[in-house]
Amino acid sequence: MHLEALRALQTPVGQAALLAAGEAQPKEPDFLPLVQQLARRFPEAVARAAVEQAILRRRAREKFPRAGVMYFERSALEQATPEAVAAHRARRFQGSPMVFDLGCGLGADAMALAAMAPVVAVDRDSLRLALLRANAEALGRQGQIHLIRADLHALPLQFPPGSAAFFDPERRDDGRRIHRVQDYHPPLSLLNVWLPLLSGLAVKVSPAVRRAELEGLDCEREFISLRGSLKEATLWFGRFKSADQRATLLPGPHTLTGPEGPPLPIEPPRRYIYEPDPAVLRAGLVHKLGAHIGAAQIDPTIAILTCDRLINTPFARAYRLVEALPFGLKRLRRALRQRDIGQATLKKRGSPVDVDVFLRKLRLSGEGQATVLLTRAAGKRVALILEPLTGPESDERPS
Repeated sequence: MHLEALRALQTPVGQAALLAAGEAQPKEPDFLPLVQQLARRFPEAVARAAVEQAILRRRAREKFPRAGVMYFERSALEQATPEAVAAHRARRFQGSPMVFDLGCGLGADAMALAAMAPVVAVDRDSLRLALLRANAEALGRQGQIHLIRADLHALPLQFPPGSAAFFDPERRDDGRRIHRVQDYHPPLSLLNVWLPLLSGLAVKVSPAVRRAELEGLDCEREFISLRGSLKEATLWFGRFKSADQRATLLPGPHTLTGPEGPPLPIEPPRRYIYEPDPAVLRAGLVHKLGAHIGAAQIDPTIAILTCDRLINTPFARAYRLVEALPFGLKRLRRALRQRDIGQATLKKRGSPVDVDVFLRKLRLSGEGQATVLLTRAAGKRVALILEPLTGPESDERPS
């Protein structure tokens, strides 16, 4: 996608081409055949842009429920905040007289923030600003967002009193992920310039950020998962800080805050096994969760919890323990065949096993299903045969 292609798609001819491409519901392998088909009716450049946009819109549905009327560029879409996450984060900005979106990209956060306050969106990329303008118009937010093209390194920002900001630095370089926060574009060191001028600041970082890189920052660290998948991490400064660590699960929201509690007791796998949500893991709140539900850990180095009661909690997935076995391929194969298990979901925590290779070696056949967790308990390798639970068993009452 380039600026001329976006402008072409916004013309009547481009809109007709977009409609035709969208009706085909194309995937990547369909690109050239569909371009050739549409080029009989539209200019080839417009046909190419329309098919590419239709593919991106299909891919964007996971993040944006209204993706069918929005405009995207590949790298910007990969880094864009899912709409549900942006809406959750924007709620903390309520009451701000003005919000600056620094590094706005294609505008997912700017449009969510615009529901809370007037937004000044800043980016150095003219295409991404054009995408934001087009998306704001498509979603009815254009009157609440003012666009500025500028390099954040050199921007002499004048923040009105009480203003807040959201900072989303570039975390890719030529398509490759950037792992160190000081290698972001621009680096997090710019916070030292902005913080004294703002009432509050939120910074989007990779959810895989190393904790050592955040030492010394006076901020709340929030890790956010969406439908069980870890999506983002946000650093909250100034008036936005309300905890040390926070795990947030969406939809909900369900939130668990730190500091982390004392170590949990170590016990053998008991009747129920709990797998904490990845946001809880990254926030370092496994001990806090274990104490909350009255559970122990099966190993001091493994974030798997266990207890004799079934507890309904949004912060962990519960399983009924069918059998705990010392680790071994033949032993596990025999146990699964005795239970007529022909389909197994294999998980590992702290195990060096190649899951795909191990699953093929099991050579299962049968009618039943099970989850198998390869892990450690009290320092020893074990295989846990588990039954996933979607609700409480009849003889248990959740608490």
